[in-house]
Amino acid sequence: MNDMTPPRAADEFWTPEAFEAQIRAVGAERYHDKHPFHKLLHGGRLNKGQVQAWALNRYCYQEAVPRKDAALMSRTHDRALRREWISRIHDHDGLGAEEGGIERWLVLTDGLGLERDYVMSRRGALPATRHAVEAYVHFVREQPLTVAVASSLTELFAPSIHRERIAGMLENYDFISDRVMAYFKRRLSQAPADADFALQYVKSHAATRAEQEACVAAVRFKCDVLWAQLDALHHAYVTPGLIPPGAFVPQ
Repeated sequence: MNDMTPPRAADEFWTPEAFEAQIRAVGAERYHDKHPFHKLLHGGRLNKGQVQAWALNRYCYQEAVPRKDAALMSRTHDRALRREWISRIHDHDGLGAEEGGIERWLVLTDGLGLERDYVMSRRGALPATRHAVEAYVHFVREQPLTVAVASSLTELFAPSIHRERIAGMLENYDFISDRVMAYFKRRLSQAPADADFALQYVKSHAATRAEQEACVAAVRFKCDVLWAQLDALHHAYVTPGLIPPGAFVPQ
C-alpha cells in the first residue's frame, strides 16, 4: 500500500474467500484435535476406564445434535433450508432401515462394556459435559439463524480427527474393534456434505461485516463447547482425577 492508498475500513465486508479463511482459521487455532485428552486418547495412552468415560460423556453430545437441529428447523420459514437440514436428524436418529449415528455410538459404548440404559440415561455424565452440551442447544435456539447455522461449521475440521481416531484407536487398544468404529467411518462421508452446505449458506446469507464476524464467533463458541468437554474429562479422569459425585467411576 502506497501513501495515497486509503486504509481498509475495519468494518469492510469480507469477500467470500476472506470470510471462509476467517472461519477456517478458527479451526486451525481452536479445534479440539489439539487438546491433550484427544492426544492421549488417540495415542493409546488411556486405560479402558478412561476410554469408557470419554464414550459415555460424548454420548450426551451425540444425543443433543438432533435436538439442536430440530430447534434450528423450527425457527425458519425457508422450506429449502428445512429440506436440506432434516437429513442431519435422519443421520443421527436414523430413518427406515438406516440405524443412525446415535445407534452406532451405542454400539461403541456396548463394545466398551457399558450398560446401554445407563449410557442413555446420561446419569453418569460429568456436570460440565451436560452444561456445555445444553449451552450449544440453547445457542442454536436463540441466536440469529445464520449465526446458528455457522455454529455447525466445526464439521469442516471433523474428517481429519475422525481419520486419526479410527487409525489411532484401532492400532492402540485391543478392546476396540473395527465394528465399534462404524460411527466415525460413516461421518467421513456425512460431515463434508453437511459442512459444504452450511458454509455456502453462511457465505451467502451473512449480509454485513458484523454478521460475518458473528458467524466466525459462532465457530469459536462451538470449538469452546467441544474443548470444554475434553477439559472436564481430563480433570476428572486423568489429572488431578477428581470425579464429581454421581459421575461414572471406572472399575
